[in-house]
Amino acid sequence: MQVSDESSEYQFITYSKNPEKKSATITLNRPEVMNALNLEMRKEILSALDVAEKDDSVRALVLTGAGDKAFSAGADIKMFQTMTPFTAREYLKTSKGSSNRIENFPKPVIAVVNGHAIGGGLELAMSCDIMVASSNAMFGQTEINVGLIPGVGGTQRLSRRIGIHRAKELIYTGELIDAAEALRLGIVNHVFPTRDEMMHFVDSLVDKISSKSPLILRLAKDSVNCSAAGLKEGLDYESVLFEFCFSTNDQKEGARAFLEKQGKPVFTGS
Repeated sequence: MQVSDESSEYQFITYSKNPEKKSATITLNRPEVMNALNLEMRKEILSALDVAEKDDSVRALVLTGAGDKAFSAGADIKMFQTMTPFTAREYLKTSKGSSNRIENFPKPVIAVVNGHAIGGGLELAMSCDIMVASSNAMFGQTEINVGLIPGVGGTQRLSRRIGIHRAKELIYTGELIDAAEALRLGIVNHVFPTRDEMMHFVDSLVDKISSKSPLILRLAKDSVNCSAAGLKEGLDYESVLFEFCFSTNDQKEGARAFLEKQGKPVFTGS
């Protein structure tokens, strides 16, 4: 399996491609501080997302953390000691920018959580399309423990995932939950007893996603994301995108391959 490392320009993340899997991986790379998120890391994430979006050979993206202790333990609290309301606004512009960019990224993004995903780390993971975790993972919106509320989407994305009342309990108490409870609540899609089993599943999932039409995947993601706007708006937008599918070559190729039963369709993204 050939993996190419393209991380020379980054200090706080690594970016690598797997041409065989048609995927790329962004790894939060500050294991000495449990991959705590500073502004520079957020900017590097945005830069790597730009690279992955422009690369047509990348059809799926994986976001993970270096080491086994943490996906990310959240924001680097050192930043908050001198932060004012005015600098907080600038901080949120970049921080929410990276999370929103992932949520609306035109290719599927899979969060692979190994260890803690708390505070801003959980917010970042929840901006991904699918989240898988190892059994040692821990989750929580712990901002209230340092005199804050979740500010990078936690009050919104968590309640949409698990319901408003359960979200309130986690946010109000700042308590951590384990991977089994996160699975039960619906924060994560899958939990695996070992890292090897988790990565085997991720490889299989990437294979399945990468075999689909990149154009139709983009439309599907866009339509599902629109569901948060309200049922009527979401249904109307879904109809527009469904109709658009019939103007694409990939739709014709998918129908042809199914009807002729002569192998898998060859999707070109057009």
